[in-house]
Formats: sequence, structure tokens, C-alpha cells
Amino acid sequence: MRVTFLGTGSAMPTGERFQTGILVQEDGRSLLVDCGSGVLHRLQQSGVGYENVSTVLLTHHHLDHVADLLPLMKARWLAGEEHLEVVGPQGTKALVDDLLSVHEYMQDKLDLQVREVVPGEFSVAGFDVSAYETRHSLPCLAYRFDDRFTFSGDSEAFAGLANFAEGSAILAHDCSFPDDVDVSNHPTPAALGRELAGREIGRVYLTHLYPHTDDRHEEMLESIGAHYDGDVRFAEDLTTVSIE
Repeated sequence: MRVTFLGTGSAMPTGERFQTGILVQEDGRSLLVDCGSGVLHRLQQSGVGYENVSTVLLTHHHLDHVADLLPLMKARWLAGEEHLEVVGPQGTKALVDDLLSVHEYMQDKLDLQVREVVPGEFSVAGFDVSAYETRHSLPCLAYRFDDRFTFSGDSEAFAGLANFAEGSAILAHDCSFPDDVDVSNHPTPAALGRELAGREIGRVYLTHLYPHTDDRHEEMLESIGAHYDGDVRFAEDLTTVSIE
């Protein structure tokens, strides 16, 4: 399995970090998890391209996770691709319908399939996935791909999510702000470190990074390390991780 971070930023993207998107690939199958602003460009830069992504799995419906969804539809249509599947939590069909109602000319341009999922197990794009509800300001699902990869989506750090991720070779976890920012719906490093303490995880990548975290990476890693002694790194746009 190959996991490529297309966008590791937040609702306040920087020139180096676009909004959220992760590409999961295995045996010729590709799945795009979230589709924030800039992800369409990162797909091209990754060498995969929007022509080769026919399924999108959404964690939730905040703008920085869905902003490039309609542009992806249009790009695939213009490229002669006929199909797109969009999978996500409850409300995904209403989201897609509303987007298409604003841009009516895109209606019926693709064979568009929309599927809503709930916490539990399901299959998408040939991948077996487990979903777990996170703690965020909108309904949001974390996703786990067997014992190889888990993505937290947007969430506070809490024991249930840490339990869900335990045993993963790779965990990509929201860590939006440094410790001195008073925030809810996202974790700070100290909160994340406390919840990961004692968990067996191969490697943790921090993502969904606001500009507030710029130039503070070492400090944030030390804060996590005060509680959790595992391998923790900052995700970067276009970094690819191979998982056996």
C-alpha cells in the first residue's frame, strides 16, 4: 500500500500546505480520501492525475475537505472520464445535490454514484475499511485500512480514537495547533500525546496543520514526546509512504 499526502494544511492553507487530501493506492486501485482546495493540483503533481481517481471517500463536509470535489467532477468530465463515486457520512448525498444545484450545467455530466456510510465496516474502491466516529464540530468519520493505515479525519484526541488506531503501521492524525492555542474540535500536541501514550503504532504523521504551527515543529514534537515515545513526524504535501 502507498499513502500519499496531497494536502496537509487546513482551512488556512499556506503556499507549502494545501487543504486536506490523502491518496491511498494498492494493486492498481486508487482512493482519494477528502478533496480540499488544492488537492486537484496535487493529484497532477503526484503523477497520478484526476483521470485515475474514480472514488472519493469523505471524512466530513467542512469546506477545506470538499472544496475541490466539484472541480474534480468537471476535470474528469472534460478528460472524457464518465464515472465518479463519492462516499461519505450521512448528508453526503445532500452535499453533492446542493453543489450540483448551484452549478446546474454539471448535472448529468458524469455517471455519479453517491453512497453514505456509518461507523462500522464497508468496502470502497476495492479496499476494506473500518469507520469510527470522531469528536468534531460536524459529524466526521476516521477510517482504518486493515492494520496498515488509519486516518483520524478532524477530531479532538480521545481514548476511543486512539484505541481505533492502535496496531496501525501508519496513523495520520490531526494536530492543528500548538499547545498555547485554546481550541476545541482539534487536538494540541500535549492532548494528542496523552491519548497515544502506551499505544502500539508504527509511525504517526501529524497533519491538518494551521499556520500557527509554522516554525514550532520541534516544540510540538517535544510536547507529544513527553507522553508518547513512538515515532512521530510532520506530514508534508506530496510525501509518499509505502506500507507492507
